Amino acid sequence: MDAVDKKILNILQTRFPIVPEPFDAVGAELGISGGEVLDRVKRLKEDGIIRRIGAVFDGRALGYTSTLCAARVPEAQVRSFVEVVNGYPGVTHNYRRSHEYNVWFTFIAPDQAALEKALAEIRQRTGITDILNMPAVRTYKINATFEL
Repeated sequence: MDAVDKKILNILQTRFPIVPEPFDAVGAELGISGGEVLDRVKRLKEDGIIRRIGAVFDGRALGYTSTLCAARVPEAQVRSFVEVVNGYPGVTHNYRRSHEYNVWFTFIAPDQAALEKALAEIRQRTGITDILNMPAVRTYKINATFEL
């Protein structure tokens, strides 16, 4: 990752341009072509530096429900469990923890019934039944940007 890649990442995570050709706009700011920006972004994604590019919306304001889940997954089943969980479009991210509940993930759904149905499916498909459903009772906004 060179200095240009770092500048691209700083722009993408803090002020992604909402215009018809966003990579051209980023390129214009950096003095390179939009095609070069897009090529660099693709490489960074392939290298695992970028996981996703997308907007973050206030699901509650849009009528959705969300929750934080924690699952107790035997080590030998972690990979297969995560593959199933990641197959649901409502899963925004997941991570491992050094805890008896070792796989945590966030889930957003159109309503509580859809959320409960999806969690029941995950339990049935994986055989992992010990999944805690912990909806937020208070919302905090954390700005998680990383200056590179």
